[in-house]
Amino acid sequence: MKIATKFIHAGTEPDPSTGAIMTPIYQTSTYVQEAPGKNKGYEYARSQNPTRKALEEALAIIENGKFGLAFGSGVAATDAVIKLLQPGDEVIAGNDMYGGTYRLFTKIFAKFGIKFLYIDMHDAANVKKHMTSKTRLIWVETPTNPLMNICDIAAISALAKTQKALVCVDNTFASPYLQNPLDLGADIVMHSSTKYLGGHSDVIQGGLIMNDPALREQLYFIQKSCGAVPGPMDCFLVLRGIKTLHVRMRQHCENGAIIANWLREHAKVGKVYWPGFTDHPGHDIAKKQMRDFGGMLSFTLRDDSVENARRLLSSTKLFALAESLGGVESLINHPASMTHASIPSEERLKYGLTDSLIRLSVGIEDAGDLIDDLKQAIG
Repeated sequence: MKIATKFIHAGTEPDPSTGAIMTPIYQTSTYVQEAPGKNKGYEYARSQNPTRKALEEALAIIENGKFGLAFGSGVAATDAVIKLLQPGDEVIAGNDMYGGTYRLFTKIFAKFGIKFLYIDMHDAANVKKHMTSKTRLIWVETPTNPLMNICDIAAISALAKTQKALVCVDNTFASPYLQNPLDLGADIVMHSSTKYLGGHSDVIQGGLIMNDPALREQLYFIQKSCGAVPGPMDCFLVLRGIKTLHVRMRQHCENGAIIANWLREHAKVGKVYWPGFTDHPGHDIAKKQMRDFGGMLSFTLRDDSVENARRLLSSTKLFALAESLGGVESLINHPASMTHASIPSEERLKYGLTDSLIRLSVGIEDAGDLIDDLKQAIG
């Protein structure tokens, strides 16, 4: 089945009782049982919900996986993965990653005896150098947030298997339209479904996808026991978003390429971070494991001052200054004070996330209008 057909039909069947083509929103907390222990597959909505079940099946299908689990947010999904570990276990993660993930690792789980090592993961050989007998999980983000670095999923997954470590890939920036980490050897895929999967900036949600039945049971037990589940309305919204993911991502990619190339030629722009450039250090790997290069990019101004960056950030009209990404509308973001503010300044500066870096989530508006907006803001 081709990708467009798969995205439109994933996880959805006409409602057997009414013929409704859209999955109903089962807004219920509990289910009537015919007799004690005899039910129709549903007992209590924290454990199961038909709308959520349809979404979880859709998540599995679009990531070429066998099992999907939905969570109340991307951070809640990440939290569930780390709960697979024990005190004394070690996690290797990238030193260029989403600030909320870094905060979860350092402020919540590190105090429970789990060790987190943050390294440059763009060369798989560097991952191998830092692996030990205690390495239980490798957390991969690619493209990275916000410097758009690329990690070789297949190479890292092959290394992890030599130590029987799990590989979880945060696939939020790419989306299943561009990249399918399970096909490249990863054990778990994580999504902040808030972003491209939902696509309309109107829902908070996360998801995990995997192939191993035992791993699914472990993660389902965590989902059910800890209760960070999404409501049925949110599941309905993400199901709806998935149906147009392929159409939206094509336009995100097209606009992203236009904006990246325009910025690179602008006299007042310094460096542009986008893996579609042939001289990007991760371009060849991106070309191998992705279908296109996405609508996310970052840049600095040639006069690289925080004051100039802040002036630009406050001057756009179509690019809205806001957290998040992946919606149909274009967003502009200041990572140092917004999405990555929880990472200490000295840590950010070590790997190049300066206080003047600007991140764009390029939407699906007319590319010419977006360029005009950036042109007047840059001056």
